[in-house]
Amino acid sequence: MNEDAQRKREQINELEMRRAQAREMGGWENVVKQKKKGKLTARERIDILLDAGTFCEIGMYAKTRSTEYKAVPGDGVIAGYGKIDGRKVYIFSQDFTSMGGTLSEIHGKKICHIIESAIKARCPVIGINDSGGARIQDGVESLVGYGKMFFRNTMASGVIPQICIIAGPCAGGAVYSPALMDFIFMIKGISYAFITGPRVIKAVIGEEISEEELGGARVAQEKAGVVCRSENNEEECFQAVKELLSYLPLNHEEKPPKANWGDSPDRTDPTLFDIMPALPNKAYNMHQIIERVFDQRKDRKKNYFELFPSFATNIITCFARLNGWTVGVIANQPMSKAGCLDINASDKASRFIRFCDAFNIPLITLVDVPGYLPGRDQEWGGIIRHGAKMLYAYSEATVPKITLTLRKAYGGSYIGMCSKELGADFVFCWPSTELAVMGPEAAVPIIFRKELEEAENPEELLQQKIREYREKFATPYLAAERMHVDDVIFPAETRPRLIKALEMVLDKKEERPEKKHGVMPT
Repeated sequence: MNEDAQRKREQINELEMRRAQAREMGGWENVVKQKKKGKLTARERIDILLDAGTFCEIGMYAKTRSTEYKAVPGDGVIAGYGKIDGRKVYIFSQDFTSMGGTLSEIHGKKICHIIESAIKARCPVIGINDSGGARIQDGVESLVGYGKMFFRNTMASGVIPQICIIAGPCAGGAVYSPALMDFIFMIKGISYAFITGPRVIKAVIGEEISEEELGGARVAQEKAGVVCRSENNEEECFQAVKELLSYLPLNHEEKPPKANWGDSPDRTDPTLFDIMPALPNKAYNMHQIIERVFDQRKDRKKNYFELFPSFATNIITCFARLNGWTVGVIANQPMSKAGCLDINASDKASRFIRFCDAFNIPLITLVDVPGYLPGRDQEWGGIIRHGAKMLYAYSEATVPKITLTLRKAYGGSYIGMCSKELGADFVFCWPSTELAVMGPEAAVPIIFRKELEEAENPEELLQQKIREYREKFATPYLAAERMHVDDVIFPAETRPRLIKALEMVLDKKEERPEKKHGVMPT
């Protein structure tokens, strides 16, 4: 072999060696420890999530500039791009086997580069977090890395979908990059997210609490409302992320992808009305309405993707399809707090509305709401400012907005659930709808107080007046006469009517006053 060939062979051998070292991550022993915790490695996670053979790595040879410790492969994070269901994405996955996946200067630089590249390429970015937090040895450089990430998360907001999977510990400043992204997923048993961990809490205030109780996957969703989905294992989590992406556009300039599940746009449902009890105070499951109205799958899998299913359960937020088009659904849930709007429900709905508006996803609002949840805790907690977020979000949204009231909408909550006055393009009602300042049972004792006090049979008069109020004032036809409602429809025809309305306004144009930005209620 001549000198030239020998030189090239050595160069190829060095490349192969360096790649092999990088793929070993933190070494065999650390990989085994990761496996014993029931966790996949950073590279395995990417392989499962992306289409086979599509991952292209960036920064494989990245190395810390610090001389205080031995460098680790890729500086503790694996990054690159690939495809999910044939659609391009950028991705980074923190490697807990390499110095606990801690964030250093170069580690943060790699993640920032991935976010910046995703913005330029106009495609989603997915972050898999499994890290011990800031690398202490790097001092302020690690904190600077977090700050740069937060800035880029903010710049990406509303431009590309940002998805975070917390697949291990996530504490301190590390939780704010996920919080600035659009969707956070966690995995039961291995994911934790909190600002201050149990040891700090015990040292500062003397309270003893476990990581699971403080910020486990279930708590982070049900109590904190930080996490949109908590899955049973990593494989289920990655599948959920893929399903979510199937509803979303790659960026804010595109429309969401259309998918034909084979359901007819003309399908009617003669028994749909039977799901809802006639009595306005009797509960039913709104999920059943969603399952029957929106596109159904031939494989009989769930036909909607719900976000925050265990948080603020009095309101449902989910993605579904109408004749193949992605839509965002906001619906009161009568089975939880009678479907009232409260602080958490308002926060949950308003964020979802704003995401849909940012990414050209039409909004379908299903209404059965008795009002805002009363009580001292709600008032002291700021239901006024939290409730105003929904008013702001609906009013600001310029995507198609279609509202259907099934049974009742009273008082301010009638407006809050996207009435005509908040810019709904179409407002429909079922014939069972009651629209009023308040329900008949609450209104009549106030309006007819004197007559009831003087009546020989107050209860009989009360029931008579309630019937009269319901027939004269709470009817949807009165609102239809004033053009607050576009049509009172047959429940069986709900699906085709929603589809026809949606397809009429899919390409609508709606301008807003020019300004730097609005100031949303806090």
